[in-house]
Amino acid sequence: MNTYALLKTVHILSSTLLFGTGLGTAFFMWFTHRTGQVAAIATAARLTVRADFLFTTPAVIVQPLSGFLLMRLMGFDLHAHWLQASIALYALAGTCWLPVVWLQWRACKLAGTALREGTPLPSAYHRCMQIWFALGWPAFLAVIAIFWLMVAKPPLWS
Repeated sequence: MNTYALLKTVHILSSTLLFGTGLGTAFFMWFTHRTGQVAAIATAARLTVRADFLFTTPAVIVQPLSGFLLMRLMGFDLHAHWLQASIALYALAGTCWLPVVWLQWRACKLAGTALREGTPLPSAYHRCMQIWFALGWPAFLAVIAIFWLMVAKPPLWS
């Protein structure tokens, strides 16, 4: 396998892992949250935090590295508008994702405590989830737009 094929494979796999893990954990975290079942929520939150650590975080690191190497290898101009838009959207997604990681960890701790103590979920947990949900949408839409930009490479503006 040549360098280009290897880098592109790594880039595609890490983007798939990033998007798939993000969408999958968000789905299970949100729909489990909506049940109100403390034990299920504590488990889903714990596994979401673990999945982010094991899968999402490495993919977040690999994406810009493999993207930069591909850009250099293919001779793409860093000033290409589709590439600048992709980088800006990646930064937007990351700006949303960093607090989401903390919110997931906090929700996990709050749900775990409620489960151990046999108490309802505290209002702090619900606030975490409201903010988590709100931050998830711009990050999700940014990643969808990045996929389109990477495939289409459109001349966005002149």
